[in-house]
Amino acid sequence: MTKLDGRVALVTGAARGIGAEIARTYARAGAKVGVLDLEEALTKDTVSAINDAGGQALGLGADVSDAGQVRGAVERLVQEFGGLDIAVNNAGVTRDNLLFKMTQDDWDTVMNVHLRGMFLVTAEAQRHMVQQRYGRVINISSTSALGNRGQANYSAAKAGVQGFTRTTAIELGPFGVTVNSIGPGFVDTEMTRATAERVGVPADQRLSEVAAGLPVRRVGQPADIANAALFLAAEESGFVTGQVLYVDGGRSVR
Repeated sequence: MTKLDGRVALVTGAARGIGAEIARTYARAGAKVGVLDLEEALTKDTVSAINDAGGQALGLGADVSDAGQVRGAVERLVQEFGGLDIAVNNAGVTRDNLLFKMTQDDWDTVMNVHLRGMFLVTAEAQRHMVQQRYGRVINISSTSALGNRGQANYSAAKAGVQGFTRTTAIELGPFGVTVNSIGPGFVDTEMTRATAERVGVPADQRLSEVAAGLPVRRVGQPADIANAALFLAAEESGFVTGQVLYVDGGRSVR
């Protein structure tokens, strides 16, 4: 198993779903983990699961689109755990609608969380990483970056994640910092189940329909994404940067 002994990681949107699984996976690999979500209270279950298993986790509350809150959370993590080596920009929201029904608030909310949030977290994290000449930044994109009906805002944001990843990989590479992106396909989480129910389709039916159209004949699980994030966080992955790793059961090659 990949080891992250002695590393300090920050995972945003880590109260549940993919973010929580990445945080737990990093902790099992030996990292100290900052578990960040909109409110610190929301991180309790993830933090408890890590600490109860013998790991070290710190719950952090911050709106990733607020520069002051992000700075405060990063400073608290660094003070508590002594540094910052890995930053995972996972925080995200959806405000799906067809373009002619999409409101300006739908657009702005998605852009602020995904793009402004990624920018602010990365900007704070890189200050520590550049100084120590080592770091791993991992941004969560999506196959929706390739286009998805009813997600003009989300698709644009996730495509922006990929452009940001490539550019910051060029800028930070000389300082020992790699920047990569993961593009999950359909992953079975509370959010995707809620989305199915909201449009009137039973969640299990939706999962079965998606699985039938994929080469691997199953939908993703949070652990599938966490395993990819573990690979990209490893010291041994230092020659991989500026890449988008689609973890989607083959959707992107069909």
